[in-house]
Amino acid sequence: MTAGRRADRSESFGEALLGEILDRAHELPPHHIGPLVADVVERLGGRRPQVLLQDYGQLLLAPLPGDGLMGGGPHVIDDSEAGRCFLDAQSVELAEADGVRVHLPLLDGGDQVGVMAVTLDSVDDHDRRMLNRIAGLVADLLVTKHGYSDLFFGVRRGEPMSVAAEIQWSLLPPLAMLMPRVAVAGILEPAYDVAGDSFDYALNGDVLHVAMIDAMGHGLDAATMATVTIGAYRHARRAGIGLPEIYSFMDRAVADQFGPEHFVTAQMMQLDITTGHLQWVNAGHPSPMLVRDHRVARRLTGPTTLPVGFGGPDPQMSDMKLEPGDRLLCFTDGLIEEHMTGEEPFGEEQLVDWVDHLERTGRGIRAVVRSLSHTLKRARGGHTTDDATLLLVEWRG
Repeated sequence: MTAGRRADRSESFGEALLGEILDRAHELPPHHIGPLVADVVERLGGRRPQVLLQDYGQLLLAPLPGDGLMGGGPHVIDDSEAGRCFLDAQSVELAEADGVRVHLPLLDGGDQVGVMAVTLDSVDDHDRRMLNRIAGLVADLLVTKHGYSDLFFGVRRGEPMSVAAEIQWSLLPPLAMLMPRVAVAGILEPAYDVAGDSFDYALNGDVLHVAMIDAMGHGLDAATMATVTIGAYRHARRAGIGLPEIYSFMDRAVADQFGPEHFVTAQMMQLDITTGHLQWVNAGHPSPMLVRDHRVARRLTGPTTLPVGFGGPDPQMSDMKLEPGDRLLCFTDGLIEEHMTGEEPFGEEQLVDWVDHLERTGRGIRAVVRSLSHTLKRARGGHTTDDATLLLVEWRG
């Protein structure tokens, strides 16, 4: 550009289209997201727009209601084009009699909010570019507006939810985070009645902080204990103290609030995402599994201390160096134990077999975690007598 001349600042069609969303986003009521999407899609030449949100059980994609949006029944994730788009986080195009049906993943920081679908007469690279950017803005809108509306909760709730589960879901971070050097994905079962299990993570600079807990008991008591434990973990983590000190802070918080007869098993980790250096502290929790070269290589055993709340000695930290592509599978004991009278525990051996099987598919960690949890639930006859939670961490190097 010649010195002294200003760039062309006139509004192009694409800028106007995306600007329509941005200009209206700040004061947009949550129930007006549908009409806004419909309006923008129409200006692009599209029709039959649909916004599909993942249900809490990760089985269905349910349509968001709204003027101008296409309704209909939910899509089964494992048996639909929308579900394929959701699982692979990739656009899916399907030729139909009246044009091309395009499904686009609604991604926010790697977390999969849902799927947006629209039909156009034909699709070229310009359409794909615009649709992907629109989908990105719509995903951000859904996440932002979710904080002050029950609309999206109602769409995602596929069955009645217990009060304990309501508490736990409000406590959780996003179920997935996909970044260039590290990825995290988790899932809770039973989704609508979980109580004592929870996890938390935070990416602070070059360090990923992870915690998984399992509070004793069931129902509201367990949910309350899990809430205090995660709150204490976050408070200590944000103070910048080390893992042994974090354990001690959590331990005192649970003991002071609930007394000596209550406890929480816990696993806390810190991963340097630039070097792969992993440190962890185990407080009576099942040891994580190291998945390397698409198979379970070993358990991350090491010194343990008493569960949180029992006043155990300061824990010893364990550490190791990960290799690029390594995955860490953290889980609660409900995943491998079954307490129904007359039934045998599901067992660690079967867990390892299924992890190895699913790892060979080469799918991303979101799809692996979801498939593993649902596979194990089916193997238990479609139910669990205890919370069963999975968290998978991948260091990409």
